[in-house]
Amino acid sequence: MVLALAAATLVAGCGNNGRDAAAERMEDAAEANAAAAGPTPVALGLSEAQLLDADLIGPNNVEIGEVQSLVRNASGAVEGLIVEVEDTNPDRYVQIPLTGLNVVQRGDDRDLSTTMTRDQLAALPDVPLPAR
Repeated sequence: MVLALAAATLVAGCGNNGRDAAAERMEDAAEANAAAAGPTPVALGLSEAQLLDADLIGPNNVEIGEVQSLVRNASGAVEGLIVEVEDTNPDRYVQIPLTGLNVVQRGDDRDLSTTMTRDQLAALPDVPLPAR
């Protein structure tokens, strides 16, 4: 199943409640797929569940986002991530490639580090959220 399709339809004419509901649907679908996939690594040596639990860490070890969903290509391989940008109101979601991401251990968590700053992440285009 291609999660990119789950994030492909823009919620037109909706307020924050519609966008919040769309974000919740995207997250629920991602978590259901992760549960079905089990512990098998799918990208960067991490399972779907581990990727969905990861924060995106920018320069100076600052959290700049949270992974919300995986983007898969036509063959099912993970090629990117949908990330909720930290400290945005309303919440913003952007897509980032796997290129340049590194797994870092922070306490008991495995997070992903990038050289991107929060401002660079926030400058990326919004990802349309699923309507249903």
